[in-house]
Amino acid sequence: METAFTPVASFGGGLLIGLSALLLMLMLGRIMGATGILSGVVVPVSGDFGWRAAVLAGMIAGPIVLTWVSGTAPVIDVPVSMPALVIGGVLVGMGVTFGGGCTSGHGVCGNARFSARSIVATLTFMAAAIMTVFILRHGIGG
Repeated sequence: METAFTPVASFGGGLLIGLSALLLMLMLGRIMGATGILSGVVVPVSGDFGWRAAVLAGMIAGPIVLTWVSGTAPVIDVPVSMPALVIGGVLVGMGVTFGGGCTSGHGVCGNARFSARSIVATLTFMAAAIMTVFILRHGIGG
């Protein structure tokens, strides 16, 4: 398995994520954590449904607009089995619950606010990600 090096696309995506997080904070005073936004759509909180649904719709519409503008659909390659995806999803869900937020909330917004909790959370999930990739690529032989 090879990971493509895409600095321009990665920079552009990061810039758009940062800009959207900044605009959400400036306009509504809210932190942009994808899991919190999704959970607020599934289990609506009074007065928060509209902006959460709009952000979620934008996340869904993004690849559709990209396909329309570029004429090419984004390639999504998931090189693992369905059971691995389910187990990974459950583990991520548990981590989000115990960690008080997801990678986007802590990593993008929390670190930008110099939140000690977010810095510790980010260091923890980055260390876990590095260990997981190392084990999968060099230990198990993925």
